[in-house]
Amino acid sequence: MNLIKSTGTFGFFTLVSRILGYLRDLLIAIYLGSGPLADAFFVAFRIPNTFRRLFSEGTFNAAFVPSYSAEITKGKKQSKKFANEVFNLLVIGLFFLIIIIEIFMPWFILLIAPGFKENSDKLELTIYLTRITFPFLFFISLASFFSAVLNSHNKFALAAAAPIVLNILLILTLLLTKYLDDNLVEYLAYAVTISGFIQFAILMKFVKNFIPISFDFKLKVEKKVKFFFSKLLPSIFSSGVTQINILVGTIIASFQASAVSYLYYADRIYQINLAIAGIAIGTVLLPNLSKYVKENKKKKIDLIQNKSLELSLFLSLPATFALLIASEEITSSLFGYGSFDIQSVKNSANALFYFALGLPAFAFIKVFSSFIFARQNTKAPFYFSVISVIINIIISLYFFNKIGFIIIPIATSISSWINSLLLLIYLNNKNFFTFRIEIIFSFLKIIFTSIITSLFFYYLLNLSRKYLIYDSSYKLITIVSLVILTLIVYFLLSIITKAFKMSDIKLKY
Repeated sequence: MNLIKSTGTFGFFTLVSRILGYLRDLLIAIYLGSGPLADAFFVAFRIPNTFRRLFSEGTFNAAFVPSYSAEITKGKKQSKKFANEVFNLLVIGLFFLIIIIEIFMPWFILLIAPGFKENSDKLELTIYLTRITFPFLFFISLASFFSAVLNSHNKFALAAAAPIVLNILLILTLLLTKYLDDNLVEYLAYAVTISGFIQFAILMKFVKNFIPISFDFKLKVEKKVKFFFSKLLPSIFSSGVTQINILVGTIIASFQASAVSYLYYADRIYQINLAIAGIAIGTVLLPNLSKYVKENKKKKIDLIQNKSLELSLFLSLPATFALLIASEEITSSLFGYGSFDIQSVKNSANALFYFALGLPAFAFIKVFSSFIFARQNTKAPFYFSVISVIINIIISLYFFNKIGFIIIPIATSISSWINSLLLLIYLNNKNFFTFRIEIIFSFLKIIFTSIITSLFFYYLLNLSRKYLIYDSSYKLITIVSLVILTLIVYFLLSIITKAFKMSDIKLKY
């Protein structure tokens, strides 16, 4: 495997999905803005979509790939049997979970968005919409299982491309808004669930090339399958801790009007970089790292871990500086249209600024967790994630009444840095990870190059200020042009300073 090429493949399709996701959210911002309809839809969408992220963005991989990879070494018959047992148990468990939540949806929504209780119309609409969107969880979780199978065979493209279906359907629905009138949010909810089924069907077709999936709902479960499921829940919690912290933030933000929407738009922006700097790298390195751990190839383990961390910082640090420097300009250029007014831009930009402070930590959590998951250990990251979530809740609740929703991204960033530090300390104490001398110098080069590039970006912003005001018709093309130009300068400087080496592109891991 080539880490950079595989990450590039996974990252490319993920980036396409994120760009389409931006177009989707731009249309939502234009037609729904940040009012009660938007809040209701975002909660209805956030709940199954959070579960999608928990399952699909490396989390299901973390538990499944090491176990499945071990079965592959025993032969196709063993791996097929293991995968089918996992699949059948997932189908049964998810089916009953969906039924139970659908029945108790009013109480479930009050748990997720307790602040909506004060507005009965918004609460009823949220309950109705979530009942429509929730079956998405069933299909997308099974689709994530298929993605994990493909990833185990080093097939990353299709798994990364599958979420594009969701964005295309939602964009088509939004473009037909003039025919849907007041029923727009309802049709959006139906589009969410339909997209889940389509992704499930497409991935199932391709997985059959590796494992013929069969339905056999027997109650007898082998020990290794029980062992896998015992690792799955801690894996979901630990690898998806950023999403859990955001979900906690959504619950608290529901007590402030429009705050759910502000956080949603800010989250969408920084997630574009996180998808590549953390999720893509963590997903790509896990299959081979698991294999090397099993074979006890220490040099290979050391190389792939250091290189993946280096690549994560290389991708996340310049994005962090850019978001800190131009949070308002970026938010305005991406979403400042139609019903999304100047005040909405300012509030979302403030949230984005504080989320950006935690962006490298969000990426490091994904990478560090993969180092531990490769050793079939999901409990240690789970404990650290629990600590992170508790810290997040305490900070958010204590300061929410004093400074409002803005405490949520602050608390998320603080708790994420603590989480990443705990993971690093654990890895060091267990001798699972050691910094190579050369990576220390690479880090310094990346920091230096990022600072120089950020100064260049700041200079470009000042030159283009009049084209970036809220009412400018050219703000989107201006910010995109500035970002592309800055990226080119960053890569050129990185080659000159050797923060990025062309030889790494051909390096096999």
